This record gives sequence, C-alpha cells and structure tokens, in this order.
Amino acid sequence: MRSTRIVIPVTLLGVLALPATAASAVTAAPVSAVAERPCERPGPWVIGTKAVTIRSKATTKSTAVGVLYKGHKFTVHKTSGNWHYITDRTTGVKGWVSGTYVYRDVRICLD
Repeated sequence: MRSTRIVIPVTLLGVLALPATAASAVTAAPVSAVAERPCERPGPWVIGTKAVTIRSKATTKSTAVGVLYKGHKFTVHKTSGNWHYITDRTTGVKGWVSGTYVYRDVRICLD
C-alpha cells in the first residue's frame, strides 16, 4: 500500500508558511557562513572618551604607565572584570584600561 502525504500551505500574516512535514527539506546555513556577516561578529574595540589612562594593574589606584588617546589603534589581549589588558599600537605601551571607556562597538544588521 502506497502512503500519500498531503501538504497544505497555511497563510500567516500574509506570508506563506509550510507545515512541519515539509521543513525537513530546508537546511540551515553552516555556522561559519553566518559568522562571516559583519553584524554577527563583535565590532571593533573603540575608545569612548578623549583619553584613557593605561595602568600597571587593573585598579584605579595603580601606577599610570601611559595614555590611550581616541584614534589610537590598540589590541585587547585579555579581560578581567571590567578591565582590559591592552597594547597601544601607536606607542607600544602595554597595561590595563577601564572597560567603562574602552568597549566593543555595537553593530546591527537589518535584513
């Protein structure tokens, strides 16, 4: 005996939706392909003020070792609490900066 599957389209808010039985034919994009979209990756690190003090330890009471100015390129190596260990690529100075002033830029995709 041959079985027959009946697929009935359902309209949902003006959009054609297929029943769950037809969903098996749909495949999701690989995770790597989704992560390649600019809005899926974290944004670049930015400085949210004119200048940030670079410190020897992750505390405001530690010694200042430099200043990270807006527009300087920098690399974040690790994070501890609300502090980031960075290298200022403009001056070469390494140390800790507060996450209150240095953070990831937020990106939004409108597809």
